[in-house]
Amino acid sequence: MVLVVEHDPAWAAGFAKEAAAIHAALGAEAIELHHIGSTSVPGLVAKPILDLLGEVADLAAVDAAKAQFEALGYEVMGELGIPGRRYFRKMDAAGQRSHHLHVFERGSAHVARHLAFRDYLRAHPKVAADYGALKRELIAEGRGDWEAYIDGKDAFVQRVEAEASVWARGRDQS
Repeated sequence: MVLVVEHDPAWAAGFAKEAAAIHAALGAEAIELHHIGSTSVPGLVAKPILDLLGEVADLAAVDAAKAQFEALGYEVMGELGIPGRRYFRKMDAAGQRSHHLHVFERGSAHVARHLAFRDYLRAHPKVAADYGALKRELIAEGRGDWEAYIDGKDAFVQRVEAEASVWARGRDQS
């Protein structure tokens, strides 16, 4: 069952705490971390799961750090359907998902896509509000299972990702 809640300003501090733990385990120079996903957009309703995006020089080093990730409570999931990604998930004490960590090599188009989407929603509150309304609608319609919820958001996310990509390129050129 997917749970969507009002934005919690504490999510930013939760990201900072988790990033500090990962940096302590791997070395701050080994991985650059970004807070992504709906929990990173002030005012946006979200699943109460922190999404982290990591950039590394070499995925082999991430693969070699499996024990460090496991010591932090992460389940190592491999690529999980996205070539060039390493995916990790973490559960809280109650057994609920609390964190998703997506790691890519620096320069990956996936990094640019995630950051552009986040920054676009932050800069365009009306679009973020529309996204929140869609999420509420999907839950109200009974699409509370993961697959149906993700499928229900897909067209919106694809459209906004395309807009965000154009917007980010224009911003980078100015």
